[in-house]
Amino acid sequence: MKKYFLGIDLGSTTSKAVIVNEKDEIIGRGITNTRANYTVATEIARLEAIYNARFSLLKLKLEDEIQSKPEYKKYIEDVESVFQYLQFKKRLDRLNVQFKDTIATTFENELRDIVAKHVENIVKTIGPIIHDDFLYGNLGSKNQFFRDIVSEHFNKEIGKLDKALFEPLMLVYDKSITSVENELTEFNFKELVFQALEILHDKYQNLEETIAENQSIEFDTEMNLLKGNFKNVHDSIKEHIMFVANMDIHIANMVGTGYGRALLPFPEKCIKSEILCHAFGAHAVFPNTKTVLDIGGQDTKAIQVDSHGLVTSFHMNDRCAAGCGRYLGYIADEFSISLNELGPLALEAKSEVNICSTCTVFAAAEIRELLNVGQKRSDILAGLHRAIVMRAMSLLARSGGVRNEFTFTGGVARNQAVLKYVSELVHKNYGDDIIINIHPDSIFMGALGGAMFARRSHVE
Repeated sequence: MKKYFLGIDLGSTTSKAVIVNEKDEIIGRGITNTRANYTVATEIARLEAIYNARFSLLKLKLEDEIQSKPEYKKYIEDVESVFQYLQFKKRLDRLNVQFKDTIATTFENELRDIVAKHVENIVKTIGPIIHDDFLYGNLGSKNQFFRDIVSEHFNKEIGKLDKALFEPLMLVYDKSITSVENELTEFNFKELVFQALEILHDKYQNLEETIAENQSIEFDTEMNLLKGNFKNVHDSIKEHIMFVANMDIHIANMVGTGYGRALLPFPEKCIKSEILCHAFGAHAVFPNTKTVLDIGGQDTKAIQVDSHGLVTSFHMNDRCAAGCGRYLGYIADEFSISLNELGPLALEAKSEVNICSTCTVFAAAEIRELLNVGQKRSDILAGLHRAIVMRAMSLLARSGGVRNEFTFTGGVARNQAVLKYVSELVHKNYGDDIIINIHPDSIFMGALGGAMFARRSHVE
């Protein structure tokens, strides 16, 4: 039986899981919001990694066919996107029930009926939009959290209504989303895959009409190949899908790390420092790494590593969340936008507003004051992002500076504005020849390091 190894990075804002095989190759990734429930977050991330591993193993099993038939790759990606949509849909249905309960216990009489009507209309509006984003767009590949997807569309619909409705509608959302987000729902992989195949049958059967109605739908060569051939592709792949659905993914060992690692139900020997895991994971992906910057949810870590990926020195800011994921989340809430919108909006700035404090406690007051004197949101956000990176640069300097190569990890590495300022300031202070490494799996580096430690400490 093949052995697999699990790393769990239990962060303060997100929990990540990575599954590797006996060659340290990533075959599964899972991520979720941590929020207040570490136990549920850990299990959701683990299950998501196992679901993802089944699709990865399917692609490996059909590697030769995928090389010669690109439509196979597209079809498998579509199955996974629809699988993710079905998970999302179950949670959205549950959230809708919670909305009704919240409204019934929060408001009275006429206001209760008004709020209920608007929430019902919002859910009816955003449901089909998100459905199409999963089926015809690329939402499934973005690894967005349930909360962020719903929040983005919910806020957009509220913005179309009378301003007097903003507070009661947001109150309903805020009181409902956390409880649903912290519920553990274990999906039946085989059942959802069968549903996904049925939905895809309808999608491809009606593809020409759908595209004629909506020209904005993404259309590519692989989809064109599938248009008249989806049944043959489906028949060829279905047996392999059922094989991986029934496969036993045996986790031979696991290691936990991250801000909340002490809360993981793992033996002490299976807990590793997040400094060690981030360094090890970054070095595995970029073997020439000498300096690692990890900006996570609750802390920032500047790490120096040797040629084996082992830590030689580090400096860490763990006393204040300013400049980390939690701070950015707070700023996003203050602007009533999603985390994913922060970076793009900051990049629209014509100038950078000087931010006096990056302290989370005082940030709201300073932002309101700047808005009141006419400063643009984009310029304020540009200043905030630059201030965040300046704090990180200070940590890097204290840890020993930036040596070639420099690897940027953590969830904040996904923020385009942070990346812009990191690149500018690293090159300005340490030279244009510094190679800066960013990877799509940057947020998973800690979990990857944990999984690799799990493999090395496994005893037969």
